[in-house]
Amino acid sequence: MPNKRVSIEKLQGMKRRSEKIVMLTTYDYPAARIAEEAGVDIAFVGDSLAMLVLGHSSTVPVTLDEMLVFMKAVSRGASAPLLLGDLPFGSYLQPSTAIESSGRIIKEGGMDAVKLEGGKDVAAVVRAIVGAGVPVMGHIGLTPQTSGAHGGFKVQGRRADQARRLVEDALALEEAGVFGVVLETIPVEVAASITERLTVPTIGIGSGIGCDGQVLVWHDMLGISGAYGRHVKQYATLAATMLEAVRAYGEDVRAKRFPDEDQTWHMAEEELELFAAVS
Repeated sequence: MPNKRVSIEKLQGMKRRSEKIVMLTTYDYPAARIAEEAGVDIAFVGDSLAMLVLGHSSTVPVTLDEMLVFMKAVSRGASAPLLLGDLPFGSYLQPSTAIESSGRIIKEGGMDAVKLEGGKDVAAVVRAIVGAGVPVMGHIGLTPQTSGAHGGFKVQGRRADQARRLVEDALALEEAGVFGVVLETIPVEVAASITERLTVPTIGIGSGIGCDGQVLVWHDMLGISGAYGRHVKQYATLAATMLEAVRAYGEDVRAKRFPDEDQTWHMAEEELELFAAVS
């Protein structure tokens, strides 16, 4: 029997009980299976796949159609975590397009909810999506889709005025109806203050221990991506293991050690004789 999927109500209850929420990016079927078996609460198909899977230099080029391919794969692999799909850049500029994009993520992608970046500036869009029946998670602080307008990939909210704006953004998102907010790369003091003020859960990435939960990127935590920010804790170094395995495979092929008898099938003797007679 499929596992009962983590609900938004469960996440809200976890916040009230001070139970930490585990969120992890997953981009394909095998990752979704592993995330589920490991007990992850939210499996997130993030637009970071543009860089980590598709090889772009930023998250901006990935399209909704491309995102949906990965969402479908994840939805086939996980039945227990809440499935969260990212709205890519350009897919939620207006309420009408945001509703259409979100509907596709739910209907075609098999996701339970969507995530978008921005604060007060996207509150109207959030209201429209929520009003259409789609749960929304917000995302403030470092917002990769628009990082160029905010000084690049760096900590946001270091100054008091910037921190106040982040608090205002978070409160505006909650008022607009989000069920949670990602806080990316902001000072721990600001993240803790926002978390205390909000009634919905916060998910931190590079924002300290005071958030209600944490998210890491699959390739970063497993040591595959090759570029790791200060916020990343590597729990494995799989890139080195994978490189060693591929090199060993190549050496075996060139040295004629692979395949050997363990990977080989033979015809029965009588069939071999028949085959030789007609060939």
